[in-house]
Amino acid sequence: MRIGYARVSTQKQDTQAQIAALKESGCERIFQEKASGGRWNRPELHRLLEHLRKGDVFVVWKLDRLSRSLKDLLLTLEKIEAVGADFQSLTEAIDTSAPAGRMMMQIVGSFAEFERAMLRERTRNGLAVARKEGRVGGRRPKLTVQQQEEIVAMVTSGQKTGSDAARLFRVHPSTVARILARHQQ
Repeated sequence: MRIGYARVSTQKQDTQAQIAALKESGCERIFQEKASGGRWNRPELHRLLEHLRKGDVFVVWKLDRLSRSLKDLLLTLEKIEAVGADFQSLTEAIDTSAPAGRMMMQIVGSFAEFERAMLRERTRNGLAVARKEGRVGGRRPKLTVQQQEEIVAMVTSGQKTGSDAARLFRVHPSTVARILARHQQ
């Protein structure tokens, strides 16, 4: 039996193009889900792997629909191979039922892993440059340094409670608690 797997990363995307290609390739059953390929918590993928039997073919439209890391990809392929099933990627024309397909799978997976590593390195370098230029990532503070000092002064002097200060500055009480904790360090 040919069993297809279609995945998109976000709720805004849809799997219709993948499903059409999988059906056209002869898939009798198709599992689909909306989840990041970098996560292993993908229930439909797990269901498909449990459903696989000897002689089945696990089919994906494109290799990156299955996994983003070589390690994860190889683990999944080992599970497929352990039950005696084969793997096929339609876009990359990879079919592990033949030795050339198995070799090609490992080469393509290596390039995908290399590309992700390069992306991580570029991101890390970009963040380092931004830090050197004085730019910091993340959300902007809700309160200015002066407002934070006022909160500390009010609460430590006993003029206001943490909750009162939170209401006065229109922030959550946990924000005040974090400011006070930083001040005590």
